[in-house]
Amino acid sequence: MPVKEYATKVAKVTAVFWVMKIISTTFGEVAGDAVTKSSLGNLVGTLVLAAVYIAVAAAQIGAKRFHPLLYWAVIAAGTTVGTAMADYPHRVLGWPYWATSSGFLLLTLASLFLWRQATGSVAVSTVASPRTEAFYWVTILLSQTLGTALGDFASNTGLGDDGAAWLFAAALAVLAALYFFTSISRLALFWAAFILSRPLGATLGDLLIHPASRGGLGLDMAWTAVSLGAVLLAFVLLVPRRIQGPAEAEPQQGAEDRSEDEDPQLQAV
Repeated sequence: MPVKEYATKVAKVTAVFWVMKIISTTFGEVAGDAVTKSSLGNLVGTLVLAAVYIAVAAAQIGAKRFHPLLYWAVIAAGTTVGTAMADYPHRVLGWPYWATSSGFLLLTLASLFLWRQATGSVAVSTVASPRTEAFYWVTILLSQTLGTALGDFASNTGLGDDGAAWLFAAALAVLAALYFFTSISRLALFWAAFILSRPLGATLGDLLIHPASRGGLGLDMAWTAVSLGAVLLAFVLLVPRRIQGPAEAEPQQGAEDRSEDEDPQLQAV
């Protein structure tokens, strides 16, 4: 019996994907702060952003095919609510940055573990059913939140926003070198890069909006968020569809029997 093929509704992992990912994370950092530092406050602002994320993620999961605008709306919403979720324990509950980073690291690892146990793989090429896509978006949200916490932790340990940005940029460069020059698990490298691209965007966002006394440019949060959102939208609308996606699907039957390092999307980066 032939194996049934399914179409994914997630983006291809290409160089353009990573550029758009960093733009979206920078947007999320600024937009998240703009909302939670507004009259809404931390709790209401976080709940509003969470509701937006759930709504667009549900629309994405329910869609019949890949829509770049919808996909990147979920990514942007995830980075925005991730900022609020990472900030809430520190700002409101008084948790130290190392505690929030550790907590969200454990949650992200738990999500990946449960996803792997339930479906047999955490590879992008297997995100081809509502169930798997739900795991994907939960893990994305937690990894975005973890990335925000890591960025705040690094920025507040003496590095400052600029030093932390250089740190995470260097870490991503190391991951790129490992991808091109070693045979280390492509899947592990993908998720490591996905997580670490978030604090890079977060620290870049903070550099834009923090006052000069903190080494930033002191730009207005609302206008900066709008500008970054416009840049991301321009990428979504102008980058050819064949480059953006959808990702090539792995056959669902027998997916567990194949090595995750053979994910065609990670091999094509």
